[in-house]
Amino acid sequence: MSSVHGDTPGGCRVGVDVGGTFTDVVLNDGGSVRTTKVSSVPEDPARGFFTGVERVVGEAGAGLGAIERLFHGSTVATNAILEGRGARTGMLVTDGFKYVLEIGRAEIPRRENLFAWVKPKRPVPPRLILEVPERVRLDGTVDRALDEDGCRAAARELGAAGVEAVAIVFLHAWANPVHERRARDLVREVLPGAAVSLSSDVLPVFREYERSMATVLNARVQPLVGRYIGRIESGLAERGVGAPFFVMKSNGGMFSPREAIREPVHMALSGPAAGVRGAAFIGAAAGCRDLIAIDMGGTSADVSLVRDAAPTVTKDGEVGPFPLPIPMVDIHTIGAGGGSIASVTADGSLVVGPRSAGADPGPACYGRGGEEPTVTDANLFLGRIPPHLLGGEIPLDPARAEAALRERVAKPLGLGLEEAARGILAIVNNNMAGALRVVSVERGLDPRAFTLCAFGGAGPVHGGDLARELGAPRLLVPRHPGILCALGLLATDLRYDFVRTRVQRPPDYDVDDMARTMQALEEEATARLAAEQVPEARRQLRRGADLRYAQQGVEITVEFPDGPVDGACVAELVERFHALHERLYTFSDRDAAVEMVNFRVAATGRMERLELPRLPSIAPGTPAPPSGRRPADLDGRGIAPAAIHRRDDLLAGHVVSGPAIVDQLDSTTLVGPGQSAEVDTYGNLVVTEA
Repeated sequence: MSSVHGDTPGGCRVGVDVGGTFTDVVLNDGGSVRTTKVSSVPEDPARGFFTGVERVVGEAGAGLGAIERLFHGSTVATNAILEGRGARTGMLVTDGFKYVLEIGRAEIPRRENLFAWVKPKRPVPPRLILEVPERVRLDGTVDRALDEDGCRAAARELGAAGVEAVAIVFLHAWANPVHERRARDLVREVLPGAAVSLSSDVLPVFREYERSMATVLNARVQPLVGRYIGRIESGLAERGVGAPFFVMKSNGGMFSPREAIREPVHMALSGPAAGVRGAAFIGAAAGCRDLIAIDMGGTSADVSLVRDAAPTVTKDGEVGPFPLPIPMVDIHTIGAGGGSIASVTADGSLVVGPRSAGADPGPACYGRGGEEPTVTDANLFLGRIPPHLLGGEIPLDPARAEAALRERVAKPLGLGLEEAARGILAIVNNNMAGALRVVSVERGLDPRAFTLCAFGGAGPVHGGDLARELGAPRLLVPRHPGILCALGLLATDLRYDFVRTRVQRPPDYDVDDMARTMQALEEEATARLAAEQVPEARRQLRRGADLRYAQQGVEITVEFPDGPVDGACVAELVERFHALHERLYTFSDRDAAVEMVNFRVAATGRMERLELPRLPSIAPGTPAPPSGRRPADLDGRGIAPAAIHRRDDLLAGHVVSGPAIVDQLDSTTLVGPGQSAEVDTYGNLVVTEA
């Protein structure tokens, strides 16, 4: 499946997003955007990568040598973490800390059921966690030297157990990494083929459990990601592609393949983060800088917040059941996708998801052996999506969808087929609306002040209903909603985050130590950007610090004032903390002691800006003529002929009045009764209540 807008490119930039089902590719040369979508190859994702790149470049009439930059987002690390795959991993810890992973936080996660929660299996069992005599104090001084013979013996024991990767997490290594670095050298002497991850590299901050988990997950996926990135780099070399190659990070920025191989845990949200970055970019172009974004695919829906055209970033994220306190785009995921299965429980309740039919066998209408009805089957039966996907590449079977709905939902509940299908959609919409409120209402934000941006293959199908239920003033559907993650790759900058724990307690803040810490972080950040050959004019450093009231167990990140670090700077930092705390939690206490915990520097290397092609325009408000009709239920009143529009026929200024359907190769947009969709300069649909 392919589409193009603009002129044929010369030199170009290419973004490739490899998902579990499809690999999406976008090519941009500054004057055109060309897209293609090919099937992923789960057993070898690099094959789908090159198939997509070769197709999009070939269809543009160019050679691979025309590629000037290549950007990549991938779910390889994400899926490995979620599915418990990766290298057999061992762990070296300070004597006395063998059960750091098992103990964890000794608490039940806030959103879990108190009586049903089961502690997730840890990525490294205690038998593969070995203790090494050593001790570094809180201030970084060495209390007990590293037992090098004990370290070698532990490495040999791990080798005998078949370990392929080793995580080294010593107490207070964030304050002084000397023992971890020496242990790394010793492990490599004994196990020269093993991947080794140090906590002082992966996450040099306090809190042993979170630091241990991040380091272990990094070690576990390091060989897998290393092989994957290596295949791509060797494949590019074989094809004569010498263009710079970058990989998407969870924080919404890029980093080099070298860094991706060394710290793959930063790819944990690589693909979804690119989608949010794309939504922020498209939203800014459309004049919508504050967004609630929902990316609905085949298995799940990812919900996130965009403020002032920038994705919201958290340092308290999770991947699956595990904490991952690295900077990452704040994404809330639920099991609601086109493949979410509808079923009737023993007590006669209808539930939708989180079980999914996935891509294999997929929904019943795929005709690949699936017999359970899904959201896609309900949409197909109601005519809300066409009887084929990707422009005809994937035909859908309405008869199979109808049979699944009848046998698994309608008959058990004593409902008609249309009622059953509408019930499935009402439930999945309610589930997604709840997720949208988690990132807005539950954070004290009024969704009526945000534009809802719906993308992914299934997002625009449900976007109109969700915007109405949420009370959002408008719905934004990007020009290419099904491949927005790939497009977002081309709107992303290089970004590295540096952090160091230096606890400062009032009233005697050590201002000189704070100044030295910030200077060291800035020097490290500048050196990293220089190593990536980022020109000085394109470098940007942003400072931050994690602060809390004394006795609190959670910090919030505050922007650090510019200029020299002195008494006035510290006073301004504390005042900013009070103001932010009041905005987030509705109160502040300016008489309370404020502690500073972590100091941060975010280093950005600005890339060339993506230029979106503009559509030819007509008089604003011109009604768009439909291209045909098909039976569909868009208002809950029954199946009736509905106007169909081909999105490729729409020009800037066209207006589609609901109820209507807008079909395109990578998605379908529904414009409900009482709604109208206007096409903007860049081909986005802006849906409002009429």
